[in-house]
Amino acid sequence: MKRGSRPDYEAFAGDLFGEMMLADTAAAAEAKAEKKPLSRFVPGFAICAIAGAAAAWLSQNYGVPIILAGLLLGLALNFAATDPRTHDGLDWVSRHGLRGGIVLLGFQVTVMQVMAMGAVPFLGLALVMAAALLAALAAARVTGQSASVGLLGGGATAICGASAALALYGVIGRERIEQAQFTLTLVILAAASAIALVTYPPLTQMLAFTDAQAGFLVGASIHDVAQAIGAGFAVSDAAGAQATVVKLTRVALLAPLVTLAALWIARAEPLPEGVGQTRVPLLPGFILAFLALVGFNSLVTLPADLAGHALTLSKTLLLLAVTATAMRTRTDLLLGLGWRSVMPVLAATIASLVTALGFAWWMI
Repeated sequence: MKRGSRPDYEAFAGDLFGEMMLADTAAAAEAKAEKKPLSRFVPGFAICAIAGAAAAWLSQNYGVPIILAGLLLGLALNFAATDPRTHDGLDWVSRHGLRGGIVLLGFQVTVMQVMAMGAVPFLGLALVMAAALLAALAAARVTGQSASVGLLGGGATAICGASAALALYGVIGRERIEQAQFTLTLVILAAASAIALVTYPPLTQMLAFTDAQAGFLVGASIHDVAQAIGAGFAVSDAAGAQATVVKLTRVALLAPLVTLAALWIARAEPLPEGVGQTRVPLLPGFILAFLALVGFNSLVTLPADLAGHALTLSKTLLLLAVTATAMRTRTDLLLGLGWRSVMPVLAATIASLVTALGFAWWMI
């Protein structure tokens, strides 16, 4: 592979296999000599960090949802990814940044929080999540799209928006979903969360919901963690506390959802022999790490400052991952996707709201 060229993952796998099979020292020395320096990551990481800082500034000063700002800036700076020197850094950030960000979310959840929610709200939450998944899969089928697209949109809506989308994309694989479709899903998720943050709190007041009802509604139906919790506190402190528990329970269910999604998609849409993963994907390592942190956080009382710093770092890594993914997306393919690509997330969002409204109205 030439210095500065875009990585070819299939070719890399073939080279690695060759290295393992060749025994002569000359070939091994040549392979060692071709290793790239760590400085190859700097151009891509630097431009991603600058765009992420700009997104954070826009969010802090103008109230723009930070993930949406990162996505839009990444798409606007898409031309920078045409320079091969940025590829290694952007690819590394988009892959490992999302994993690190998801792992650190484990500091925000405990088993006790999930158990304290009670059986009735948990049942309602399960119904909301199931409705989102089924609606997205149905919308994908009706509009002639693959089950993978429906699973991505529905699963991300059911759990925690962009974080869940990134985790699901890791097990579904780019062989099943184009990167342009993935980026569009992130854009729609961010936009839907922003609209929900503005409209759902007034809706709960119009319906004269109690704090418990309002907290359940926004915690169960808004995608993004920060915006779901923020919408709850926009109603009242009690509603904010309820929304936090409900939303973090959804985050805790990320691991089992990703596991089930990996097993189901491997059977529903098996890849051709020799393409991508040929085995049933098991629980990814970063999800295991997330579960380990949830368990540790449940057993050990950690300082509040530590959880706050972990959340800040998690948001930073996820912002960088989303920005890098947007930069590496071809906007011509994004524009060519059409309205059908939006339907799974839209259907899942509507189904989440309607189901959460119905449950909050009749059961809480």
